[in-house]
Amino acid sequence: MENRQVEVSVIIPNYNYARFLRQRIESVLSQTYTNFEIILLDDASTDDSVSILNDYRDNKHVSHVEINTKNTGSPFMQWKKGIRMARGKYIWIAESDDAAEPIFLEKAVAALNQYPEASFCFIGAHCINEFGKPICKDFDKWTSKQLRHSSGMAVFEGTDYIEHNLYWRNYIYNASGAVFQKSCFEQIKGSPCFTMRYCGDWLFWIEMARQGMVIEIYDKLNFFRIHSSSTIANANVLGQGVKEAMQIVSETEKQLPLMPKCKKRIIHGSFYKEIKRMRVSANIREELLVSYRELLQGSQLDYYIERFYKLMAPCLPGLLTRIRDRL
Repeated sequence: MENRQVEVSVIIPNYNYARFLRQRIESVLSQTYTNFEIILLDDASTDDSVSILNDYRDNKHVSHVEINTKNTGSPFMQWKKGIRMARGKYIWIAESDDAAEPIFLEKAVAALNQYPEASFCFIGAHCINEFGKPICKDFDKWTSKQLRHSSGMAVFEGTDYIEHNLYWRNYIYNASGAVFQKSCFEQIKGSPCFTMRYCGDWLFWIEMARQGMVIEIYDKLNFFRIHSSSTIANANVLGQGVKEAMQIVSETEKQLPLMPKCKKRIIHGSFYKEIKRMRVSANIREELLVSYRELLQGSQLDYYIERFYKLMAPCLPGLLTRIRDRL
């Protein structure tokens, strides 16, 4: 790639996604915004991924093609590796099994340039299956509250976004839908999120939101591919995903000491409900309940409170719920 200043570094980390990889790369090369470099990373794939990556080695936008000889077992390790190589002001982690509309980068960069205090911008997605066909899933779940913005986007203070959005759940459900400031990443590169196996991305976006404002664009310009994942399956079987999630909520509460008590009890109760309903051994369930009490100081009463709020919310419009609290 020619030696010129680029504004965006597009990192495409890959592991055994040869069947999606070409579509991913072509969707980046088809962007209407063109001031970007592409960093292609492979984590010791055993399929035809390397052959496909080598086909793009001489493309003018490709600055690096890095092939690991040993699998790291961590997507975040690939993120950090790519960001170390990046020359751009902004970073787009374009996951190798996803794709994007041609106008994706143009919209994201325009928003970030308009609001330089923002740490990241997030854009909605269409969900597709492994064959690229649309499926009936909607992770954005925008309501009239979000769609009321005439500009099609909204900007939030980072701490407000954490308290009202990310405390409840990881609304940044797909890294491919986000473009973030490299300088903000530099402030959190020592975060424990990078050692987590299942929920590290949730903590990552919380940490990023602490660094500045957050932009949401209410347009579906990303294609988020849903397919089988053994990592998710293992998280459920072993209960580690729930434990990591409780750790994140616990740390977030420490950072936001003025969080309303009723809100905390609702979330704590939802964890209790999830643990009780999980299909795990009795020993694992008891271990999770111990973690629940240690991390959240939670009890069975929180479960009853969560159930009360869930039952009464349709009858009482002012009652707190996740959807009503969302900015």
